[in-house]
Amino acid sequence: MVDRNLIASLSIDDDEAQQMIADALGTKVAEGDMDGLLTGLTADLKSGSILKGKVIGRVGTDFLVEVGLKSEGVLARDEFTDPDAVEIGDVVEVLLETHESDAGIVQISKRKADRIRGWERIIENAQEGDVVEGKVTRKIKGGLLVDIGVPVFLPASQVDIRRPADIGEYLGKNIRAKIIKIDQARRNVVVSRRKLVEEERAEKRKKLLETLKEGDIVKGTVKNIADFGAFIDLGGIDGLLHITDMSWGRINHPSEMVQIDQQIEVRVLNIDREKEKIALGLKQKENSPWQDIEAKYPLNSRVRGSVTNIVSYGAFVKLEEGVEGLVHISEMSWTRRINHPSELVSIGQEVDVVVLDVNKDKQEISLGMKQTEVNPWEIMHEKYPTGTVVEGKVRNLTSYGAFVEIEPGIDGLLHVSDLSWTKKLTHPNEVLKKGDTIRCVILEVDQAKQRISLGLKQLSQDPWHEAIPTHYQPGMIVRGKVTKITNFGVFVELEDDLEGLLHISELADHKVENPEEVVKVAQELEVKILRVDIEDRKIGLSLKRAQWGAEANGDAADPQQASGRKGKTDLGGGLGDAGGLGTDKITF
Repeated sequence: MVDRNLIASLSIDDDEAQQMIADALGTKVAEGDMDGLLTGLTADLKSGSILKGKVIGRVGTDFLVEVGLKSEGVLARDEFTDPDAVEIGDVVEVLLETHESDAGIVQISKRKADRIRGWERIIENAQEGDVVEGKVTRKIKGGLLVDIGVPVFLPASQVDIRRPADIGEYLGKNIRAKIIKIDQARRNVVVSRRKLVEEERAEKRKKLLETLKEGDIVKGTVKNIADFGAFIDLGGIDGLLHITDMSWGRINHPSEMVQIDQQIEVRVLNIDREKEKIALGLKQKENSPWQDIEAKYPLNSRVRGSVTNIVSYGAFVKLEEGVEGLVHISEMSWTRRINHPSELVSIGQEVDVVVLDVNKDKQEISLGMKQTEVNPWEIMHEKYPTGTVVEGKVRNLTSYGAFVEIEPGIDGLLHVSDLSWTKKLTHPNEVLKKGDTIRCVILEVDQAKQRISLGLKQLSQDPWHEAIPTHYQPGMIVRGKVTKITNFGVFVELEDDLEGLLHISELADHKVENPEEVVKVAQELEVKILRVDIEDRKIGLSLKRAQWGAEANGDAADPQQASGRKGKTDLGGGLGDAGGLGTDKITF
């Protein structure tokens, strides 16, 4: 007999219903065989089995599913990929987890069933190297999860050729990737989008290199920016857009011209097919502003520009986009002494300049600022004719003379030889110091070399022409003071700024090895004038000859000597009018 309790549990209570069960199962049931049939049926429905169920209703937001057992199962809304598309009567595959829970319902899961079926399809149909497509669902440690029917792992290093700053930007996107590992034991699949992109790019690169030629205008995407330029993805291969090929004008960094992911058009400048390198240009899309530069900026033409850069040797002036010229520091002012161009100009300042030289091949233009003004040296010889007495301040001292500023920016050179007629000078600092205000005479104005020669001793008459020959004659006995002792003789000051040389051979009757054996510095002596050389400006003296005369004849040994003995002589101011400042280097 049929087990009535089993039939009751299935809500089947008559023979016709029993036959309906048998018909549903596709089995003819003989009388008394229903118990065995149902027992076998339930034995096949173990936990972990995948069943087909029918959506028969809703419980709140969840779905009620009939799977052919004594109780229905419930599927949560999130078990479905698109729950809003689920309709009553839809058939779905579910995983049987338990026959009946404490709440009296069957525990089932559609998601788990889908994963099992998906894994079965992967094992059956896919292998390493196959290309799959799926949706990025989650970001996990080390990478992303991609749903291709089953969750597969996409490592962060395999997301793209260049690892993105944030792999989370791929969430929710559908991507294509290549299977690089299938672990059946762990039911784990690893995929790589990077490998697929690399292979696709290699194929595109090959086709691009076959068809691309120099001069082509191509579109690309800015992928990376460095200090020296930007890398442009041309679709399979990257080209370098160097900073010098971005603009005809001056730029400090490529980011001033392009941005990451920007779409731009560039011109192909060079292709190295062997090394697979492509040089690109942005500025070459337009004609070079240097093309007709000589016609636009003829020599000596006056133009206006803005200062773009200042360096120690000059300032760069922008004449138009892509055209700059250099104003050298020496071309900034006719007269002003400039230590650095920033003393005259600043970045962004508008200035008038004159074109001095144009070199189209080197793309260089030499400019001048001072040429926009009248050159004061053109009228300097008229303003300061030879012999003009001027007053100025000593600006600088050198070993060969002193620079005297006679007006702002205009210096004259007072050579050491033009400081004194009579005084022996080795350096101008013996009579001058920086900052002194002095009067001097214009000796020469050299307009070509922009030089002015000055003289100080020329303020007075040259005593060697009249005063010295008159007051100092050979044979005279004169008194003087030792000022300097050398190995060849002794210098004796006869009066202010006038010295004679007492040679070592004229010190004594006997041979003298060291002049200091006979005389001392500051010692006063009576000496005899041997000669007065007007041309060489020298006076020769003798100590021993003066002593001979004194010993032999007394104070009046001979008329010439007696009348010639004298002390220091005032040459009528001939040696002192310049205030003791003389420039001739006198040697005796």
